[in-house]
Order: sequence, then C-alpha cells, then structure tokens
Amino acid sequence: MTDDRPETTVLLRLVGGDAAAAEEVLALAAGTSSASVLVAAALLSRDPDLITRAERSAMTPRERQLVVLGEAHLSGRADLLDALVRDHLADHPDHLLASWIAGRPM
Repeated sequence: MTDDRPETTVLLRLVGGDAAAAEEVLALAAGTSSASVLVAAALLSRDPDLITRAERSAMTPRERQLVVLGEAHLSGRADLLDALVRDHLADHPDHLLASWIAGRPM
C-alpha cells in the first residue's frame, strides 16, 4: 500500500533533494498537525517552536522518535543524534526522513 497524502509526497521530494519542496514544507507547516512535516520544517527553518508543535502532534512511537531526532539535531547534540538515529533506523529502516535528518549538517 502506498501513502498518497500530499505531505508524504512533498517530504519524499524534500528527502530526494527537490529544492522547491523545502518551500512547500515550510508553507505546509503553518496549518498542519503532521509531526513529520513539522519536524522537517523545524530543521529547515531552525525554529524550535515547530518541534514543540510536532511533539504535541506525534501520536505513534515512530513519530515521537522522529521528534526527538529533530530536537537532538536542532540542539547540536551530534553524539546523541548519532545514537538515536541508529536505533531508530534499526527499527524503521525505511524511514527516509530520519536518514535525511541524520545527513543534514548541524
């Protein structure tokens, strides 16, 4: 089964390097409750308030872990991020957004 939600499509484009997707993610962040979009937007904008919103929106363990990855990245805790992303990807090897976070410069 595929996930055809617009936010999933734009996140996949972002992870794939589509420069226009970054602007779309930031625009979506204003009105979304998607933890994934909010975490991506937080990293793009360096806005910790978006992480706070993502934390409130995260419903599943996978989403909550993604929020923690975003927090670790935004706070510049590279060692923590490295350990957390390894654990997360061991449980969710298909989570491209987590890989994208891990690969972003701090």
